[in-house]
Amino acid sequence: MVKDVLIIGGGIVGLCSAYFLQKKGHRVTVVDRSDITSGASFVNAGYITPSHIVPLASPGMISKGIKWMFNSSSPFYMQPRWDTDFFKWSWYFHKSSTKEKVALAIPLIKEINLLSRELFTSIRNSGDLGGFQLERKGLLMLYKTEKEGEHEIQVAEKASSLGLEVNLLNKKELDNLQPNVTMDVKGAVHYECDGHTTPTEFMKKMLEYLKKNGAIIKTNEEVVDLATRDGRITKVTTNKEDYFPEEVVMAAGSWSNDLSKKMNIKLSLQAGKGYRINVPRPTGITIPAILLEAKVAVTPMLEYTRFAGTMEFSGINDVIRKQRVEAIANAATQFYPEIKINGEEKADAKSGLRPVSPDGLPYIGKHSSLNNLTLATGHAMMGWSLGPVTGKLVSEIISDQKTAMDISGFSPNRRF
Repeated sequence: MVKDVLIIGGGIVGLCSAYFLQKKGHRVTVVDRSDITSGASFVNAGYITPSHIVPLASPGMISKGIKWMFNSSSPFYMQPRWDTDFFKWSWYFHKSSTKEKVALAIPLIKEINLLSRELFTSIRNSGDLGGFQLERKGLLMLYKTEKEGEHEIQVAEKASSLGLEVNLLNKKELDNLQPNVTMDVKGAVHYECDGHTTPTEFMKKMLEYLKKNGAIIKTNEEVVDLATRDGRITKVTTNKEDYFPEEVVMAAGSWSNDLSKKMNIKLSLQAGKGYRINVPRPTGITIPAILLEAKVAVTPMLEYTRFAGTMEFSGINDVIRKQRVEAIANAATQFYPEIKINGEEKADAKSGLRPVSPDGLPYIGKHSSLNNLTLATGHAMMGWSLGPVTGKLVSEIISDQKTAMDISGFSPNRRF
């Protein structure tokens, strides 16, 4: 049955939901508070990461967060503030950071990432977007210390046991693989299962395709209220007009928590700010990498090399903290001694807010209290990687079809 679907949020999750819903014949409207040219879907590392099998909520992360709380240049920064939602989220995060819960999450994360990787390929092969950068050069986990290397090798062994393609590289093998850049590291783990894209290219082409094929895209329009009655959303009000959709998709990223409150839904979610610096000069870097000790991601994109990183919990804001930008720039030089990020490149740094659930798993599915609300948010650092698969799952849910995978572990109704 064809339905009128309103998608709140025009990031990669919202646009991919529109794409797959449109493929199933539904009438789609996307409403976004911005002009859909900025934010997390534009400043991320562009990774497609089956290798990221360990969720953010893992043993030791809370103690690291407390240790780094007063260091505003640390990779994982929680700004001290009085915020009851943040206190509750932190407690749930702590409860989720156990070996047992991580063990349950790993196969789920692996399966959903592999599905999404294939969907990226399917979208490209369809020709709908006219082609876009999609490379499978893998991801290098570069380490400078034996301690960090040993920890990553343990993760690699787990990934390998799950069937993912992984190689361990010493310094000589690493130099042979990427000969045109100097690296000050001891070695690397190479996850050959991973891929990468250029987010700005994909987002622009997806938007163009959706508009050309009948989707209504409303930009600079903010949802201010949602009316409910008898277990349904009956009206969505923006700062410009009212909508009366049959189905609503909540893909509003870090704003999903505040919007959920308007429907008396408790959705534990915090905004995790990330930063990016683009270097539009030749760097010699040809394979994406994560600089492990610094927690900085490096991606060779179409017109620049992108350095991205940090997870900053400081509420919803777009403040650029210079010390965090400097930390990313310094990490680049520490791992690639010949690369010096200049003042102009640092001044052009941008940030984006990633929606983070307490257990690091996304919220995907119908909410028990409102039968025409489907949630698609909370993806943390995997939002880009999981955009296509989330869109496909949303389209299957709304079309009353069997989903491509078991999504019970992503239930918006789960308890922490």
